[in-house]
Amino acid sequence: MYETFYGLREKPFSILPDPDLIYWGSNHSLALAMLEYGVMNNAGFTVVTGEVGSGKTTLLRYLLRRIDPEISVGLISNMMTGTEGLLAWVMMALNQPCEGSYPQLFQRFQHFLYDEYNQGRHVILILDEAQTLGANMLEELRMLSNINVDKAQLLQVILVGQPQLKDLLRSPQLLQFAQRVASDFHLEPLKQEEVADYIHYRLTAVGAHSQLFSAEACNLIAEASRGIPRTINILCDTALVYGFAANTMNLNGALIEKVIDNKARYGVLPLSAY
Repeated sequence: MYETFYGLREKPFSILPDPDLIYWGSNHSLALAMLEYGVMNNAGFTVVTGEVGSGKTTLLRYLLRRIDPEISVGLISNMMTGTEGLLAWVMMALNQPCEGSYPQLFQRFQHFLYDEYNQGRHVILILDEAQTLGANMLEELRMLSNINVDKAQLLQVILVGQPQLKDLLRSPQLLQFAQRVASDFHLEPLKQEEVADYIHYRLTAVGAHSQLFSAEACNLIAEASRGIPRTINILCDTALVYGFAANTMNLNGALIEKVIDNKARYGVLPLSAY
């Protein structure tokens, strides 16, 4: 809609996960380092948590691009708990037959892990939105990870989820699970001073030749968004629409105040009006 007006190749602030537009602030760089550490060191369990919209799924997509093609990866996103057993979802994610009784599935799963190991391949299972699993499924996951050969870890698991996942793993009933987590990290929101860099980085990445957002505008967005990248994207995208409608390239503080006020009064995004 507004891309041509601003001289952009594509939308810079889509809320869909886009590995090409990751802003490598200190927090996201550390989170990726912990994920890669878990993969490279054959960690049994790696856990990354963060607030809604903090960029966890985008990091996962970036990681998946970098994983050695010799590694077999299964990804479970937004698992619908209560519909099928966990093992059936695991088998489906690994492109294995998922029909049959639990003993049949478990035997098939074991054979798959052994076959991959004998071919020199690693198996990594990634569960996004893992806070929805609950204690029983997490314990089942721990039991599935117990399939080993000598000192070899046949199954690596990466759990990514909202802060509730961290709280759940700290519960007494999951102590054995927590003791198996070799690498973990909590992805915090962007710092106040990082928000302007984030905005300018994404604009430059899609071809912008000027900063578009004033310093005051960036500060207002940082305050209203609390540093959550998805909220920043929503506010910036809306601001670009407002600027386009007003035929102005000057996205200043007054325009951002209008965006935030309208979002707070009439929208569904939880913001405080000025």
